[in-house]
Amino acid sequence: MKKVAPSELFRRLPSVDELMRSPVTASLTSAHGHAAVADAVRVVLDRVREEIALGELDDAELDLALSGMEGAVQRQLRADLACSLTPVINATGVILHTNLGRAPLADAALKNIRETAASYSNLEFDLESGSRGLRDVHVDRLFRKLLSADGLGSAMAPAQRGSSGPSTGSSTEPRGLAADSGSGSPVPARADISTIVVNNNAAAVLLALNTLAEGGEVVASRGELVEIGGSFRIPDVMAKSGAILREVGTTNRTRISDYERAISDRTRLLLRVHRSNFEITGFTEEPSTAELVALAQKRSLPLVEDLGSGALFDLRAVGITGEPGVLDSLRGGVDVVTYSGDKLLGGPQAGLLSGRHELIARMRSNSLFRALRVDKLTYAALEATLLAYVKRDHDAIPTLRMMRLSKEEIGARAGALASRLSSPRLKTEILDGESIVGGGAAPSSVLVTRLLALSCEDLSADEFATKLRKSDPPIIARVEEGRVLLDLRTVFPEQDHLIAEVLGRICS
Repeated sequence: MKKVAPSELFRRLPSVDELMRSPVTASLTSAHGHAAVADAVRVVLDRVREEIALGELDDAELDLALSGMEGAVQRQLRADLACSLTPVINATGVILHTNLGRAPLADAALKNIRETAASYSNLEFDLESGSRGLRDVHVDRLFRKLLSADGLGSAMAPAQRGSSGPSTGSSTEPRGLAADSGSGSPVPARADISTIVVNNNAAAVLLALNTLAEGGEVVASRGELVEIGGSFRIPDVMAKSGAILREVGTTNRTRISDYERAISDRTRLLLRVHRSNFEITGFTEEPSTAELVALAQKRSLPLVEDLGSGALFDLRAVGITGEPGVLDSLRGGVDVVTYSGDKLLGGPQAGLLSGRHELIARMRSNSLFRALRVDKLTYAALEATLLAYVKRDHDAIPTLRMMRLSKEEIGARAGALASRLSSPRLKTEILDGESIVGGGAAPSSVLVTRLLALSCEDLSADEFATKLRKSDPPIIARVEEGRVLLDLRTVFPEQDHLIAEVLGRICS
């Protein structure tokens, strides 16, 4: 066959106007507008021109491309107009999966977002007085109830379930007051607690340090100078705040005397940071919360604790120990606690600062607070989430509900799903396994689970997982020992049939 010169192939391409006048493209223009369709046409034509220039199309192949030009425009238009952010099914067993958006929101939070977003609201308007109000009041009132009231003890107490709770790989006791709160010893409620909200926990730490320590020194242990996701490091956040880091101790051992020796007339606060995503074991030492509180009070310095995940739920109820809660720190005497809204709290992305009223008031008046504040949708979701805590309705919060699922409950669902899969190419097995909390919370603890192990004939495990990831809806799974593993702890029950349908299509 005679080879056709590229110039001849280029001449056979239709112009944008010609393609826009075709019946199919004209109907697309009526539905989606001229600009969007014209952009899609240009992309398709440019793609064909590039293939011609690279020598990838001959005369016959160009005929085929031209015959499918209208279909290519339709596909390009769908891709152009589709949302990039899309729901996925999380079958990894990682409850707070940062890459997958962390905590799913409660139904009540979604309802409150819809109602608040669809109309005007009293975000910063006092309905009683008819004057301008503060957006903080919508959640501060609930945080005061949860963190200051005498009734909080019952809110934090381990909830009773009919089935046995999951076990944990950690046996260490919670730091500070957590152990005492379960021993019957009374712990004092605090009535001076206020809370403000910024866009994430890094912003909360930044605001606290800038407000309380700008131009002065902050004493922190070397073993707590962590790096969190996205290469954000505590020393970098501190530098941006205008505070000066004063490191004490060593990576594995820091004593209260190290803090005391580092305090000078330039010291503005003491900082404790929760180690995110890792744990130091072996030859280690760190001062207790009580020791740090006593030193801070003795030297008239505020003690700030970055808890990171920040649980309002007693994790011992699901067998996880060693993870300090917000209540533990505040009742232990910590002046300000910073934590996330979309981790163990189970709400929207937010950075929360709870602590002594006068210190929180100083942060609220900092001009940086306005730059870091959150919008009405975050307040709507957060308020509804906190109301579930007030009502002790922990199962209404997806994150807590997933953590509370027993191995037997998950195994029963895995068996039911396996029974729906009838393809001869698909092999299934149900195994014991482990889920993790994720999001930097309880890094050494696991929740026992049951896993659905899958293999599909003629597909490697990686190929199988890729097809699941590229399916509709996308299913994100684990690959271990040559098999695809699905952990239904993090799959909503109403999604089980979607998984069965996708598996049926892939392995038909």
